[in-house]
Amino acid sequence: MAKGCWCSALRFRLHLRHLPEPVQKYLRYAGVVGKEKVLNMRLAFGGAMKPNPEGTWAVITAFQYSFFDDRPTRLFFMKMSMFGVPIIGLHSYTTDMANMLIKALGLVKIVDVRGVEMRISDTTTFFNDMCIMAPATLIDPKIQWEPIDSLTVKATYEIYNTRVSARLYFKEDGELINFISDDRYMISDEKSARKGTWATPVKEYKDFHGIRLSSGAEAIWQFPEGDYCYGKFTLEAVEYNCKSFK
Repeated sequence: MAKGCWCSALRFRLHLRHLPEPVQKYLRYAGVVGKEKVLNMRLAFGGAMKPNPEGTWAVITAFQYSFFDDRPTRLFFMKMSMFGVPIIGLHSYTTDMANMLIKALGLVKIVDVRGVEMRISDTTTFFNDMCIMAPATLIDPKIQWEPIDSLTVKATYEIYNTRVSARLYFKEDGELINFISDDRYMISDEKSARKGTWATPVKEYKDFHGIRLSSGAEAIWQFPEGDYCYGKFTLEAVEYNCKSFK
């Protein structure tokens, strides 16, 4: 192991000692202990989305680029077809803004939302990505941990003057099985923002280049009138510390 990688691995182990036991067990289960620090990642997804509770499922393909340096960034590109019409979407989470942009035929703007609720929601999503798809980033000092019981912890994460929290649920063997937050908004257009409980149960852990990650997840709104599962995702590829993003 190169000297720089060895030092990085040692620092990771030192940070690990201060995490709640369920989180430590999860990072060992994922196989990230002793690995180099994650600075960025590139993801490829397949799956389906349902725009509203009464709607039909539409097959999607998606790509995501995330950066975990001093300017956390998330760019999520999605393609789908609704009633034969091609739809493209982009979630942009940067230092300057959080924006959801959706267009039909790549030209007609359907949704273009930004603002405080979007910033809070995308901060929650960014933290969710860290927990599920980049577990090595959970040593970040911006995360505050509060053990609840032997298999549950509360985590609070703050960036860009925005604080969000979630409850993380684990199995005895270390698997993370759910992430539930009360800090996210369901936003369908610039005039609607409904705060609700957001859950992303995960399953089907697989090996991705030596890192064990969940390859299947759902996105579910939990409202008093009932649950609304709007997304089903399959992780197809992941690459960490990319040198370029062509």
